[in-house]
Amino acid sequence: MPTITLEDIADTLRTARLQGAPIAAPTQTWPSLDADAAFEVQKLNVSHAVENGDRLVGYKLGNIAKVMQDAFGLDQPDYGHLLASTFAYEGTTLQRSAFIEPFVELEPAFVLRGRLGGRNTTIADVINAIDYALPAIEIIDSRVKDWAIGLPDTLADNGSTGAIILGGTPRRVTDLDLRDTRGALRFNDKEVISGTTGNILGNPFAAVAWLVNRLADYDVEFEPGQVILPGSCLQAVPMNEAGRWSGTFEGWGTIEFDVAP
Repeated sequence: MPTITLEDIADTLRTARLQGAPIAAPTQTWPSLDADAAFEVQKLNVSHAVENGDRLVGYKLGNIAKVMQDAFGLDQPDYGHLLASTFAYEGTTLQRSAFIEPFVELEPAFVLRGRLGGRNTTIADVINAIDYALPAIEIIDSRVKDWAIGLPDTLADNGSTGAIILGGTPRRVTDLDLRDTRGALRFNDKEVISGTTGNILGNPFAAVAWLVNRLADYDVEFEPGQVILPGSCLQAVPMNEAGRWSGTFEGWGTIEFDVAP
């Protein structure tokens, strides 16, 4: 029997993304896949994308809120790379057919002016490194059938990233109360769910500090100009129908986009 390599797993996930066809969880097919090996799979596919003209523009943290962990059966956060090809423009139409089983999340996004990296990074370090914040929508999408994922599965799948939309109301973080800012998602002008930024590990700066410290184990550092997503402030909502979505942070800004079949 031929030996299965991490490159084989990366290729299987890349093919599933390109074809829009879900696969069984990698840990079902390869039970020995752990979180460290899964992150190596993630890096292989990021390198493949960059070698073929894409660009690394940041990092994301997922499932940091308890409601998200409960919804997807995880007991700890996941994390991934952000590629330029996954960013969409606000106000444009996304094709539902371009995704497998997508969900919509609302979260803040941070753009860095300074470098962040290394163990023992503090919340103060995070705040000092941020240039400004933007409201953001992340569409998560898994290449694993029925979202039957454990941590290694979503890590191998780049944190189940689908698409990211950044809003157009940048603010200095000192002008925002990110300890307790209400956010809500609306679909076809009807509110479907709300939450607060306090759900993001108490505040989203703490979530970024957690991510920096976690990725220090892999010698990953964040560069000036990169976008950092700290995670959703509310439970993700299925994106199953055509229509208009909007996400709003009170006192800050709104993001809108349309979905076609």
